Amino acid sequence: MHSQFSPHRAERVDLPGRHGPIAALRAPAAGSDLGATALLLPGYTGSKEDFAPLLDPISDAGIEVVAVDLPGQYESVGPVAESAYRPAELGAVMAELVAKLAAEGRRVLLLGHSFGGLVARGAVLAGAPVSGLTLLASGPSELPPGARRTALDYGEVVLREQGIEASQQVNETRQALQPRWRLIPQELKDFYRERFVRSSPAGLLGMGSALRTEPDLVAKLARVTRSSGIPCLVVCGELDDAWSAASQRDMAERLDADFAVLPGAMHSPNTEVPDALLATLLPTWRAWLS
Repeated sequence: MHSQFSPHRAERVDLPGRHGPIAALRAPAAGSDLGATALLLPGYTGSKEDFAPLLDPISDAGIEVVAVDLPGQYESVGPVAESAYRPAELGAVMAELVAKLAAEGRRVLLLGHSFGGLVARGAVLAGAPVSGLTLLASGPSELPPGARRTALDYGEVVLREQGIEASQQVNETRQALQPRWRLIPQELKDFYRERFVRSSPAGLLGMGSALRTEPDLVAKLARVTRSSGIPCLVVCGELDDAWSAASQRDMAERLDADFAVLPGAMHSPNTEVPDALLATLLPTWRAWLS
């Protein structure tokens, strides 16, 4: 079973950030180094471990890989103000990290999953010198109506009134109603709980608010990527229950981006169908680098 506990060779490191150290998993390119770094940004309530199944294969393909906790997530230090967790603000922080990686002589391939896709978009709009942009299971604007948005609405009330422990208990109660939750090993459930309660409450509130208010910036992003010659790829699961596959296809068309739908996958292809995801990512990235 692929999960956040999938074995990998990446080293746990801290990278410099304006709010404090950015926790990361970093693995050098193995074999023939293509001179590129894949920088992977996780989604809301996620972490660098969400990319565990991808780390060794990307490294083995000759691309250095760096997966991070966004500021305020799990092991990364975050700012105090909720407003500092909007995609534009976090995007500016990630743009600084991209610039540091580029200063090492690396071509940076930026990938953002879900909320991390909105942050990756913010980084490009902030001038991040990327050599390619991949949006994974991420949408053109705020999260549309549905179970995930309803959970955000209710979760904000609980978090503000009762604190992060109570909010996590509500999350676990909601997840326990899903049949697939019973199939998850207890060790992995414990990890989900730990990273949630170790995350910044201001960050959870700020990111949650952004997921319900982010405007459609696809046209603005398209102008930047076209003028800068940045290639784009949009990838999603055919059963994505956050942003629909149709909405992501439309976003790809507006960006003049490559588009791929992964059969059988929902909102986290990185852990659900990593082999199928890699079969899309790696050939595309190699083409960009050549």
